[in-house]
Amino acid sequence: MAGHSKWATTKHKKAALDAKRGKLFAKLVKNIEVAARTGGGDPDGNPTLYDAIQKAKKNSVPQDNIERARKRGAGEEAGGADWQNIMYEGYAPGGVAVLIECLTDNKNRAASEVRTALTRNGGSLADPGSVSYLFNRKGVVIMPKNGVSEDDVLMAVLDAGAEEVNDLGENYEIISEAGDMVAVRTALQEAGYDYESAEASFLPSVHVPLDAETARKVFRLIEALEDCDDVQNVYSNFDVSDEVLAEVG
Repeated sequence: MAGHSKWATTKHKKAALDAKRGKLFAKLVKNIEVAARTGGGDPDGNPTLYDAIQKAKKNSVPQDNIERARKRGAGEEAGGADWQNIMYEGYAPGGVAVLIECLTDNKNRAASEVRTALTRNGGSLADPGSVSYLFNRKGVVIMPKNGVSEDDVLMAVLDAGAEEVNDLGENYEIISEAGDMVAVRTALQEAGYDYESAEASFLPSVHVPLDAETARKVFRLIEALEDCDDVQNVYSNFDVSDEVLAEVG
């Protein structure tokens, strides 16, 4: 899975810098609003809100935008939307499974956007439950290396519930049960280590290896899905080797 993780990390960096920055900001702000609505507006008492705010800050979302979203979600300010979580399932080229997590105030629009993005890029919608069993809900913390050894990271997070630490080149990826993620993130902070992001994610239990041609098609489909306004996250079970990743560019 190293290739998959490195691709995701590289893509994340590019997303923060490219012309779609406004769209990325909108998604991050939406996350803050929903987290505040469901768990309260105090980040110290709402770990999901804390992590949503931290992620927004890491991606240079202005503090005013962050605070307004928090207030809307907490009911301190008018204008909050009735956001709903919807998970769609589908297939990408090469038999790759995809889970598409949406946060929307219009189910019909979200479904139409997702269906169009899939069909225009060689994919298809799948029935509920047909691919979700291939994924497990996990906590994923990304931490810049900054000269810290893998052994030091392991020592810091093992007692907090971390299951594995993966070397992604410039970063470490720390996997845990979703319920242990906050403890893992807190353990890193207490050890004096900065982290890039901490969020619950869906990780595949079965992987589909791709050649360069199929990888290009899958990446194109995922990027089309991520361009949809209502799509928050896209999870997939492809695996690409470092050699294929280099060939794809």
